[in-house]
This record gives sequence, C-alpha cells and structure tokens, in this order.
Amino acid sequence: MEGQLAAAIDHTLLKPEAGKEDILKLCREAAEYRFAAVCINPVYVKLARQELDRLNCPQIQVCTVIGFPLGASATAVKAFEAERALEEGAGEVDMVMNIGALKEGDRDFVRNDMAAVVKAARGKTVKVILETGLLSEEEIRLACCLAGEAGAHFVKTSTGFGPGGAKVKDVRLMKETVGPHMEVKASGGVRTLEEARAMLAAGATRIGTSRGGAIMEEYRAGQP
Repeated sequence: MEGQLAAAIDHTLLKPEAGKEDILKLCREAAEYRFAAVCINPVYVKLARQELDRLNCPQIQVCTVIGFPLGASATAVKAFEAERALEEGAGEVDMVMNIGALKEGDRDFVRNDMAAVVKAARGKTVKVILETGLLSEEEIRLACCLAGEAGAHFVKTSTGFGPGGAKVKDVRLMKETVGPHMEVKASGGVRTLEEARAMLAAGATRIGTSRGGAIMEEYRAGQP
C-alpha cells in the first residue's frame, strides 16, 4: 500500500551545497507524501522542524546525522552533536560509527562511542551507520552486535558518501544478525521503486533516499 511505502522512507538531503530553500522544499515533499522523516545536516534541524510543524505534520520526524560522513569525530563531540540536535527538534539521529576502530578490533571503543550517542539521545531513535562498503561480512556482523549492545535502535548500511552504497545481501546479513531486536535502514544509491522494494524484502524497515518523491510517483503510476 502507498501509505506503508511512504512510512518507510526517510526523505534525504545531505549534499554540502544544500541551502535553506532546498530544505524547505524537502519538507514540503515529505508533507505531501507523508514520509517517515526528513534526513538533513544538523545546521538545518530547527528550520526543518519549524517548517514541518507549519505544514501541520508533527508526526514526520526530523532526522539528522552525527559524526558525518567519516565517523571519526571524538566521542564527546558526537554526543554533543546529538544532544544539540535533539534540543533543536530532531527526533532521530543517524550516527556514523568509528570505522577505523572497528577494523582494528577495538570493540570497547566502538561500543562506547555508540553508547555515548544513545545516552545523549535520551530514548530517541538512534541509527548506527556502518558504511558496509568498507567492511567484510564478519565486520558487518560485529558492528551490528556492538550496536545492539550499545542500545541503538537501527543499523544502517551507508552514508551515501562512501563506496558501494546499500546492497541487498548486506541488508539481509544485517537483519539476520540483529533479528527482531533491532531494525535495518538501507541507504545509499536506492533510487527506484524496484530497489526500494528489494531492500524492504531483504529486511529493511526504512529506506534512506534522496529520490523519495520519484519512488512514490513510480508507485502511483503503476496502480490501476
């Protein structure tokens, strides 16, 4: 159903050149289709929350990114970013894990880095971006387990700025690893209805895409 598809989409605009008018347009599109969230850079959180409220869409979340796009910020900085974003109206945060620490096998650091953001989020939804294009299957499994131990709510495939983007096999692996205890967000290169459906079938419950409007129009065009 159309509503179910729309409710799975985080309408995303993270380009560095995006300005205020682009964010307002994104919010209007999210209101039109009733997407789950808009996903934007932290500087625009307050603007987006105000615009969605003006459009009478308080149910649409403002999602922002933390430690983006490299994941290499200091833990205290990530926690502060999350806390500040919530104060300005964010309801969800997508944090990039420390990829280098994971690849070095420093489980405690990676877990504590995630947990600090979860604590700062005070119960709000935290999605951990793994950047799967840089990881082996074993590393993806480990990252999912650490995210669960840290109290995160989702694991997410990619920033959209790294190599590879979302792949069905990675989404399936992530869902198999986290089971019913966490959710999976597929993000990075999901541009068509067919691709979105494949990610959902593999176990994702959210799709991060800058092509949300086009996907919905493709869906509508296919209806009798």
